[in-house]
Amino acid sequence: MDKKEFVYYVAELILQKKGTDIKILNLEGKTSVTDYFVICSASSTTMVKAIADHLLKETKLVGEKVWHDEGYSGLTWVLLDFVDVVVHVFYEETRKFYNLEGLWGDAEITEIPEDFDFSMKPKKAAKAPKAPKAPKAPKAEKAAKVTKAVKAPKITKTKKK
Repeated sequence: MDKKEFVYYVAELILQKKGTDIKILNLEGKTSVTDYFVICSASSTTMVKAIADHLLKETKLVGEKVWHDEGYSGLTWVLLDFVDVVVHVFYEETRKFYNLEGLWGDAEITEIPEDFDFSMKPKKAAKAPKAPKAPKAPKAEKAAKVTKAVKAPKITKTKKK
C-alpha cells in the first residue's frame, strides 16, 4: 500500500477505537523527516493506549511495521513512526498544549470526520497501460571460435658495450 492509502487506513483504524479530531498533515516537500503526520485525540490515557495498540497490531497484519515508537510510559502522547507516516496519538489536553497543527501551519491539512466514508477516499491515479513488449530479435550466429592467444616473444635487454 502506498503512503497516501496508508494514512487513510490509519485514520480508519483510529476511528475504530473511537479516536477523535483526526487530521492528516501532508508534509511532502516541507521536511525530510517524514511525508505525513496523522494526529488524533483520545479522552483518556486508556484510550491512547488502546488506539496505539490497535494501530500496531492492525498495521503489522498488512505488512507495515513501526520503525520506532515513543510515549508508552506516560500515555499522554504516543508516537508511532512508520518512516513516511508518523502517527501522533494524543491525550486531549496534551494535544492542545503542543499544538502540532499550529507548528506545521503551512502543511496541507485534511480533517477526517467521525462519519468519514472510507470508500470515498482519494484513489491512486490510474496507471497508463503498458506498451506491448517488442518481439525478441533472432539470435545472431555465434562468432567464430576464438583461438588461443599467442604469447609475445620474451624481449631481453642486452647491455651496451
